[in-house]
Amino acid sequence: MTTAPHTHGAFSGPDVPDRALIDACVHCGFCLPTCPTYALWAEEMDSPRGRIYLMKAALEGRASIDATFVRHFDRCLGCLACVTACPSGVQYGPLLEATRAQIETQHTRPLADRLFRGLAFRLFPHRARMRLALLPLVVAQPVVTAARRIGLLSLLPRRLHALMDAAPSVTFRTLFRRTPTHTAAASPARCRVGLLTGCVQQVIFPETNDASARVLAAEGCDVTAPPRQGCCGALALHVGRLDDARAFARATVATFEQAGVDIIAANAAGCGSAMKEYGHLLKDDPTWADRARQFSTRVRDITELLDELGPPRAPRHPLPLRVVYQDACHLAHAQGVRQAPRRLLATIPGVELVDGGDDMCCGSAGIYNLLEPEAARPLGVRKLTALQTHGPDVVVTANPGCRLQMAATARRTGRSIEFAHPVELIDRSIRGG
Repeated sequence: MTTAPHTHGAFSGPDVPDRALIDACVHCGFCLPTCPTYALWAEEMDSPRGRIYLMKAALEGRASIDATFVRHFDRCLGCLACVTACPSGVQYGPLLEATRAQIETQHTRPLADRLFRGLAFRLFPHRARMRLALLPLVVAQPVVTAARRIGLLSLLPRRLHALMDAAPSVTFRTLFRRTPTHTAAASPARCRVGLLTGCVQQVIFPETNDASARVLAAEGCDVTAPPRQGCCGALALHVGRLDDARAFARATVATFEQAGVDIIAANAAGCGSAMKEYGHLLKDDPTWADRARQFSTRVRDITELLDELGPPRAPRHPLPLRVVYQDACHLAHAQGVRQAPRRLLATIPGVELVDGGDDMCCGSAGIYNLLEPEAARPLGVRKLTALQTHGPDVVVTANPGCRLQMAATARRTGRSIEFAHPVELIDRSIRGG
């Protein structure tokens, strides 16, 4: 249940950008150098400050939700680097989500755009559908690789080109791999952890989930990965499909309540960020508001949780690697988790840990790299070029979307780089390399 509909300028309904949050912006401009789209185009309305101005104009009836208005918000990655940079503490995330919700309910997109977005949101949040969609790649991978190499993919419509360009290498084993429902603590248990296995993570990077369960167990956690868990709603939340996000959130809360766990661990930065927002997302639902708030207080990124557990219990074996750590936007900016993954990686003997340096988004941003490939590609090249200057043996990041985007950029630019999640290196070290 939501609050009664109301109208303010061009906005209407329950999900209206909060005027108090808008007024917190003093238009100082500290956000400008951190914004990827402002860096690309130097256009005021493609900066956080400019978008907040548009929100205010729409709220006051001085702007309408027309194609131009929508374009400026579609171009935003939602990376939240502006939140970290803002001296006034402007909460840009809720403002962006509410504005995008207004766009989704009030604006009619062109047919091709509606069809592609509809396909994406009927596919990515559902593991079974993703497996079916990716199954042909198992046998057609050599054809896709050849098509990439000779440039045939560029003949496809731009979004289908981006989709095929980002498509990972998959096998029957990875597509249908299952994370164990229960992994017992290797030493006296100190907490019960529910592991979110996710959508993209479970289908494309199941080894990250397996490593997560093993590492948590090695550090004294009883781990439960509910087999019937679904999408957490992150993709829907970040593009303003708030009714879908709320439905996914309710199902996720119920699933982990039934699992009887103390902590919920996420190993995908975007998912953890969304689940920590459930209290806000469901605040107007009298049945779910308290449950959602309590749930959100128990959510941790897996690196955050392992760091909170204190000094490692499980011995680490040396890994002689030069590791470049890349901050995922929704871990660093949305969740404020920066030092935990670095401290964890530093516990591995032999690792030479280097910061990625360039804090700007890689261009993944959920499915932004599919919806806005013309912006995402130069951001991916910028990111990979900055990372490669450090001469990494492996680039580590805590979000599957970032990993897919950087791997696609590496293929496209002919670079050979290994990518991994931080917990995979911890697992490798515990298991002896």
